[in-house]
Amino acid sequence: MDRSSIAALVSPYRRRPGMTEFGAAAPAGGQVGLKGIVAGGITGGIEICITYPTEYVKTQLQLDEKGAAKKYNGIFDCVKKTVQQRGFLGLYRGLSVLVYGSIPKSAARFGAFEFLKSKSADSRGQLSNSGKLLCGLGAGVCEAILAVTPMETIKVKFINDQRSANPKFKGFAHGVAQIVKAEGISGVYKGLTATVLKQGSNQAIRFFVLESLKDLYKGEDHTKPVPKLVVGAFGAIAGAASVFGNTPLDVVKTRMQGLEASKYKNTAHCALQILKNEGPAAFYKGTVPRLGRVCLDVAITFMIYDSFMDLFNKVWV
Repeated sequence: MDRSSIAALVSPYRRRPGMTEFGAAAPAGGQVGLKGIVAGGITGGIEICITYPTEYVKTQLQLDEKGAAKKYNGIFDCVKKTVQQRGFLGLYRGLSVLVYGSIPKSAARFGAFEFLKSKSADSRGQLSNSGKLLCGLGAGVCEAILAVTPMETIKVKFINDQRSANPKFKGFAHGVAQIVKAEGISGVYKGLTATVLKQGSNQAIRFFVLESLKDLYKGEDHTKPVPKLVVGAFGAIAGAASVFGNTPLDVVKTRMQGLEASKYKNTAHCALQILKNEGPAAFYKGTVPRLGRVCLDVAITFMIYDSFMDLFNKVWV
């Protein structure tokens, strides 16, 4: 068995003969990267449906300010009041925004990482520690600009709108139209700087931890397959590391994308106002629900993505 044949067996993420840098078959019709896009989109949809309630609670707690306007006394109080007021499905308000954005988000992330990895890896397909960080950083910046910022801005505005006594958004299309009408296209790009910082650091940490743990598991045998459950466990660890590393950025990003974002001049001003008015602890609001969501998110994402890529490489020629 020659080297190219061995490389094809290593991982669904590794480039195979006759395949593009994105891990998809290179068909005559020019469907470059289509396998990765579809696999990532399906993965994103499944993951969102499972973990969205924790994202909803996290966002509600981060938007909740001190004083007379404070609505919730913790995670369980938030869940209880939401279910009492809007029913169980109230925990899924704003879900459609993330579902609609999952395909471009996953495509941008995995596409950018695989492209950068193909340019940075050594002859054995291995990345250095700095390479893992930089490839992850590039993937995060790419997804932040192309998908995450508009998607997250709309999501936060939808959730924030539901906090008011008389919600004005009647659905996804109506809500987006109202935002664009009132604020222009820039209205869906609020908090871009904070989102780039958040997603860049997120993916730098996650891919670094995940790739490092995979390398540790494989040892000297770089062709050793990593079981899906092990990939999931590594993903959960990577997700937890990213939460503790950048929750302050996530809080600032959420405030910058809320309906009251106009009271902040920029990202730095927002951070200073939070520190001045609410103290350092405010930067870690929503950490517990975010920790649960992110660990599930990253574990599910890598497990399902691996599985679908394995399946597609067998049946989609």
